[in-house]
Amino acid sequence: MHSDRRSFLEKMSQMGALSLLSAPPTLASNASAEEKNHVVVGPYLQNMGTNEVTVMWITHKNCLSWVEYGAGMFTYKRAVGYNNGLIEANNRINKITLTDLKPGADHKYRIVSTEILGYKGSKVEFGETITSPTYTFKTPAENEEEFKLVVFNDIHDRPQLIPQLLYRHGYTGNKPDYDFVVFNGDCFDWVTEERQMVDHLIKPTVDIFATEKPFILTQGNHECRGSFSRHIPNYFAYPETKYYYAFTRGPVRFVVLDSGEDKTDDSVEYGGLSAFDRYRETQRTWLEKEIESSEFKKAPFRVVFIHISPYHSGDWHGTLHCREQFGPLLNKAQIDLQISGHTHRYATHQPDTTHNYPIVIGGGPLEGQRTLIRLHATTKELRLNMIRDDGEVVGKLTLPKKTRP
Repeated sequence: MHSDRRSFLEKMSQMGALSLLSAPPTLASNASAEEKNHVVVGPYLQNMGTNEVTVMWITHKNCLSWVEYGAGMFTYKRAVGYNNGLIEANNRINKITLTDLKPGADHKYRIVSTEILGYKGSKVEFGETITSPTYTFKTPAENEEEFKLVVFNDIHDRPQLIPQLLYRHGYTGNKPDYDFVVFNGDCFDWVTEERQMVDHLIKPTVDIFATEKPFILTQGNHECRGSFSRHIPNYFAYPETKYYYAFTRGPVRFVVLDSGEDKTDDSVEYGGLSAFDRYRETQRTWLEKEIESSEFKKAPFRVVFIHISPYHSGDWHGTLHCREQFGPLLNKAQIDLQISGHTHRYATHQPDTTHNYPIVIGGGPLEGQRTLIRLHATTKELRLNMIRDDGEVVGKLTLPKKTRP
């Protein structure tokens, strides 16, 4: 991956301008059904914890798939997916969770898929088996004291922004300076097909980091749009298959909220197929319980990801309804930081009379507005830098650990 970064930077230097990256690539024609089975994309990591991680990949044809893995040098264990007593098989999208990992340790793994040609009665006919190279990831330690993450937002079908921003501003020397990556909504304009999901998000992450480090996709309002939007959760591993959830990493309790659409549910654009008001109300009930949980209360820091900020995001219906449903609870919860996108105007908003916590909104996707947010968490403080595509730091926060009642 380090040589890929050097090659990328050399090409960028030869081009001489960031503006040459402004146009999205043209999608290739659909693969032929007669094409030999292969891995379309992957593997990529999701939901990494101290003792577990979910490994995902997509095959060209329906397969029986598994993961071979182990701590140290050998892949001596095997994991498959189960559903109601049946091993997951005859499918293309693979989502297999490894649950017995050693905290704070390096693990090796590889993915294996055997094509299923068909069924004859109770007999399954198998085809060729394909096996990936061996990859390595490291689980967080049980008492992890610090970690780093980077945040993208509002890429809008410009996958070239991922290497552009990450290689330029997410590395120290030739080493990636982050433990996981967050895509905080609006990676697409309208989601219309699997190829778009693969080419405009998943493959760029795999090419750079996702075989070794996990990433999160939060739902932005543009992920709600398009004929393929309802299939998005199949391609990622969300707790309980919901876009809203909470997890702990080191000293931080992260709360991920789904702001939904920015327009009213009866807007003509949605054809009567939206129920985001009800959805946000359901999230409010969940959030009420989350901020009273022991995991939330004992965390040294509390950070919220939400695509549309309830404040400083205009007066569209979605913003106002998020403010009504989430605003009072987030103030009550004494969160330390909220990170958002949506407006395409990068900004850092200090606490005021409406919200008692700082809000950072990332920019993009046009040249001169694109940002990468870097967050460094320790047991003593949170340090945030928001870096514009030209390298200028356009937002900066240092948040010491609070003394809470």
